[in-house]
Amino acid sequence: MSERKLWQNIMFYREFDRVPVVHWRGWPETHVRWAKEGLAPEVDQHEYFQTIEFWKLVGVDLKLYPSFEEETLEETDEYRIFRDGSGVVQKDWKNKSCIPHYMDFTLKSAKDWPEYKKRLQPDPGRIPVDLDKQLAEAEALDCPISIEVGSMMGDIRDWMGVVNVSYLMHDDPDVYGDMVNTIADLTCWGVDQVVPKMKSKPDMGHGWEDICGKSGPLVSPKIFKKYVAPGYIKVRRKLEEYGIKLLSIDSDGDVEQLVGPWFEAGVNVQFPIEIGTWQADPMKYRKKYGKELRIIGGINKLELEKGPAAIDAEIARRIPLMEDGGFIPMPDHLITPDTSLENYKYYLEKIRSLRL
Repeated sequence: MSERKLWQNIMFYREFDRVPVVHWRGWPETHVRWAKEGLAPEVDQHEYFQTIEFWKLVGVDLKLYPSFEEETLEETDEYRIFRDGSGVVQKDWKNKSCIPHYMDFTLKSAKDWPEYKKRLQPDPGRIPVDLDKQLAEAEALDCPISIEVGSMMGDIRDWMGVVNVSYLMHDDPDVYGDMVNTIADLTCWGVDQVVPKMKSKPDMGHGWEDICGKSGPLVSPKIFKKYVAPGYIKVRRKLEEYGIKLLSIDSDGDVEQLVGPWFEAGVNVQFPIEIGTWQADPMKYRKKYGKELRIIGGINKLELEKGPAAIDAEIARRIPLMEDGGFIPMPDHLITPDTSLENYKYYLEKIRSLRL
């Protein structure tokens, strides 16, 4: 059975006897460590680990088009302060992996929205010039294929910052809803540009949000249901026009308060279910929402740091969900620098050896 067929069988509750062995990647510091432990930087890691990609993502450019002109404001050996293509002034550190320090924003309130809205319209320039080649290469790979469905909340948060978008949702919620609707319309246009060119339809639509932290979502369930859900519903209906049954969302943090509203709006795949200090439980979501909710992720990355006994225990507690189907196990974020190459290889071999 091909890896793509195996993935499809698991996600649609057909016959399978194993799970895919999926490699995401590590932080840059992780790869520095692994190089010291014997993994040469130039080596193809999927070949080295004998793993597959979690999926191949295809689609059009759904970001601001045209983007703003990038402008360097200050630069030292340690950091660079610049205005990026989305109009955000940020301080980006050069020698360590971390989130930049966001200092100022071009999109601060409802009055600034028209300039962004005109940069979120369909345009032939959004279509990759080598789209046909990209699609052919994707379909030649033995892994799932996802079509990009953008970001209904995360991009807006990035363009405005947490404080500005929070005020916007309170002071001008209809403008916030227009932002979401504009992105959803652009996303649907993008799907129409890509899927008809494919020999086989994508396995799912996949979008990014990262809209939750350790204390829960940055967008309340109430605001989501009124102003964000219509955008998701529009995208879900577009996917269904092409027979694409799965809509996946990527959000770190404690997603519990949004899983239900997402699910009601058509999102039936959650990724990566970060375990975190809040101790998220993928099986809890399965019991609450049933088999229509699929899950990708759910393996606590921090347990991989601790060695074989901890890895065995982490995998063992996910076995019932693996046997249930609709679950692809993989670490819940990038592999941490405290994870040795030996421990990571042990984890992958344990997943490879599973027979369900």
